[in-house]
Amino acid sequence: MAESLATRKYWIRIVFVIGALALLGKAMFIQLIDDTYRVKGTTAGIDEITIYPARGLIYDRKEKLLVNNVPMYDLMVTYSRINPQMDTAKFCALLGITKETFIKNLEKDWKDPRFSKMVPFVFQSKIAADTFARFQESLYEFPGFFTQVRNIRSYPFPYAAHLLGYIREVNAQEVENPDENYVAGDYIGGSGLELAYERLLKGRKGVSFILKDKFGREIGPYKNGERDTMPLSGKDLISTIDIDLQAYGEQLMQHKTGSIVAIEPSTGEILALVSMPTYDPNLLTINSNRGRAFKALSEDPTKPFFDRSVVAKYPPGSIFKTVVALVAMQTGVITPNQGFSCSPGYYYNGRLYKCHGHPYASNVSIALQHSCNSYFWQTFRRIIDKHGFYQPQKGLAEFDEYVYQFGLGSPLGIDFPQEQKGNVPTPGFYDQVYNGSGGWKSPTIMSVGIGQGEMQLTSVQMANLAAIMANRGYFYTPHLVKGFKNDTSKIDEKYRARHDIKINKEYFDYVANGMEGAVSGGTATLAYIWDLPVCGKTGTAQNNHGEDHSVFFGFAPKDNPKIAISVYVENAGWGGSYAAPIASLIIEKYINGFINENRKYLEQRMIEVDLINQP
Repeated sequence: MAESLATRKYWIRIVFVIGALALLGKAMFIQLIDDTYRVKGTTAGIDEITIYPARGLIYDRKEKLLVNNVPMYDLMVTYSRINPQMDTAKFCALLGITKETFIKNLEKDWKDPRFSKMVPFVFQSKIAADTFARFQESLYEFPGFFTQVRNIRSYPFPYAAHLLGYIREVNAQEVENPDENYVAGDYIGGSGLELAYERLLKGRKGVSFILKDKFGREIGPYKNGERDTMPLSGKDLISTIDIDLQAYGEQLMQHKTGSIVAIEPSTGEILALVSMPTYDPNLLTINSNRGRAFKALSEDPTKPFFDRSVVAKYPPGSIFKTVVALVAMQTGVITPNQGFSCSPGYYYNGRLYKCHGHPYASNVSIALQHSCNSYFWQTFRRIIDKHGFYQPQKGLAEFDEYVYQFGLGSPLGIDFPQEQKGNVPTPGFYDQVYNGSGGWKSPTIMSVGIGQGEMQLTSVQMANLAAIMANRGYFYTPHLVKGFKNDTSKIDEKYRARHDIKINKEYFDYVANGMEGAVSGGTATLAYIWDLPVCGKTGTAQNNHGEDHSVFFGFAPKDNPKIAISVYVENAGWGGSYAAPIASLIIEKYINGFINENRKYLEQRMIEVDLINQP
């Protein structure tokens, strides 16, 4: 019994000795080897620093850089960690600000979800490099403050402002969105391609956790950077735009209001997207002058922010006669060799609807060549009255179904924000306007047959219409991104899908012949290029608020076309006076690379004419 008790005491002593040695070993490890607790003892906190990725660049189709990144320095602050005893005077002197500015920059609406006293926010942005370097040396004196490097945009070319768009600070709604990773002070695409491709351009943020002592000085990375994540740069976009053609289009359209849209028919790639008036995109870079520039542009009576290429809705005028001709031939209400008299217009119910003087329109091609209003009033009436004079609803509904195939009456679905659908009038619309189905007949709405009345198209729809004529009956959805630099990702499948129009190809050939005749010896002779077969159609869109609008759409060359184009010049009068020559100069520049000497006078005149400030 005594021996058993002695053995038990022995083992108890052994356990105590082992425990003591273990504690001693741990203490030695903590004090002599592991510095975690020593570091924590001298650490006031851990700063979570956001590392912003480089926003994706944007190139033109020849990989010329259109949108670049420039580093910018922000001073961030965590309100709850500010030292109330800090040397405010020195702080303000280093940054070159007043005490009033210091107080203003710290004052936030703490009820706003974008701000929290525990979360860093931007105290001052866009700090100049020399100021940043001077302040950085004394940063440790100001706990709660830290610097952050971000990128802002710059534009090597002063063109394509609407197309490229701009970036802006996020708003409260975007910060609250749980599906997005935005915090107050972040930048987001505000318009154009910057907005349309925001998810691909913005990249992914990284995070760095930094230990700081009680004086705000950096001790080092937390846990040797084990929790840090690297940022992922945004994708670089290769756009479909030819920046030289874009610049030339803006030069031709200066001092004018309207748009130019040029498309490669075989792919649907947009070569130029011009909206005028415009502005230099560098005006809206994130800098101290941005607010003033934005205000001035917003108040400009010429509305330079208004994108006339995809937002403005216009009556297409006589270019719409091509669609009427195709539908009429396909539905059998006329043949390609159908002729209609015009002397000097169309008589109906004792009234003369006038047309301009031209040779007899003995067939569809000649009618398009000379843009005979009488021909297309009568043709359109035949379409609407196909099922009888007293059943215009059926005829119009059938006509509309064909029109929808051309991408009219709804957005085309281009990769660009705010695209409008235009307007295709329906039987229901006229029933409402004229108080029932018996209130309107084909004569009531025959102005639609010449692209007037309630028919409205966007400029990109008109250009796409030209691409359909060029392809003789099909199109690819117009788009602005060709691919991604150093990336094998493909553009959306919908931009590679072919859309066929259910109209016989032979009828498109008659229309193309008429468009070629319009340029060589009809209403669009100022679009003629002696060594390049151009097919085009003018339009003079009536305007109840001033001078009529000048319209042209076309393509070139006639066979294997390389470019389809629409030009719309507001308040410029006859379609052949401005829209046609501007379109032909764009075509010649794109295909030949230069303007022939015998057409330099025309180029000069288009550049110099001022249709905004003229009496």
